[in-house]
Amino acid sequence: MKSIYDLTLPQMEEMMAEHGQKSYRAKQIYSWLYRKKAVSFEEMTDLPASLIEQLKNEYEFLPLRLLEKQVARDLTAKYLFELSDGMTIETVLMHFNFGKSVCVSSQVGCNMGCTFCASGLLKKQRDLTAGEMTAQIMYIQRELEQEGYRVDNVVVMGTGEPFDNYDNVMDFCKTINSDHGLAIGARHITISTCGIVPKIRAFAQEHLQYNLAISLHAPNDELRRQLMPVAHAYPMDELMKALDDYSVENHRRLTFEYILLKGVNDSDAQAVELADLIRGKNAYVNLIPYNEVDENGYHTTDDRTALHFYDILMKHGVKATLRTKHGEDIDAACGQLRARHERADKS
Repeated sequence: MKSIYDLTLPQMEEMMAEHGQKSYRAKQIYSWLYRKKAVSFEEMTDLPASLIEQLKNEYEFLPLRLLEKQVARDLTAKYLFELSDGMTIETVLMHFNFGKSVCVSSQVGCNMGCTFCASGLLKKQRDLTAGEMTAQIMYIQRELEQEGYRVDNVVVMGTGEPFDNYDNVMDFCKTINSDHGLAIGARHITISTCGIVPKIRAFAQEHLQYNLAISLHAPNDELRRQLMPVAHAYPMDELMKALDDYSVENHRRLTFEYILLKGVNDSDAQAVELADLIRGKNAYVNLIPYNEVDENGYHTTDDRTALHFYDILMKHGVKATLRTKHGEDIDAACGQLRARHERADKS
């Protein structure tokens, strides 16, 4: 059964027409879902009883339930959710001085196979629907409202490759961005891809204001192929050409994500090479401390080396940020909590 959260507003208006209802009923339902945060169809008291029965027969309400929540000393929270079919996903809430940011998973497992990532420990089992992504936000939104806060920023950067689930991710973003939905501004929504070139080109033609982030993690093809199998399909030159075309088409600044791995991609020479690759683009580099995963064997770059890497980029004309570490004392890496839960179930 589909979740009611699966429907964008235009899709809900179409559904109302199919049920012989006026189109304004769609906005009423959206108001109950995203403004009043209803948790059942019975709460929608201004809808006809016959429509409520139809909705109950055709749609489920919340397609997930909380299995486990971990909270770090810095208040980073990781949620392990069970979906209607028994599969599990993770969502992360991070607290910044600019607001509350939620990192959403887009797939159950991941097939990209990045060697440093816990998400790839469990292969992709299926795509998430738009509703299952939206439900992650709604669960956390309800929690935050009890403390007087709201979700300010959304990053589709959790388990899974968003552009491998393109249509559902686009529908999810439309719902949370809609003035009748959660009204999260387009420039507060970021989609991260490991570099699926055809989908980058498709996204460029959408002319949307969402932020686009590229998981780069290496300054050249040779190293990137070792770390990220997707680089075999889409070499650096092809990726950079698609990104240049995206920038021309959309006039939007790109983010290049670069996880610092000790002794792997954090040398002075690699910083200079990365600067040469990025310089002149409408882009900046987000340097990310690595959350270590026992099974992968990589280690976190120390703070001094990370800061030196950052300084080299800046001195070579490339804007960069060095992200603060989050959730060091919990299973913070993407897929880590889910992988531990799956192993426990099998033991």
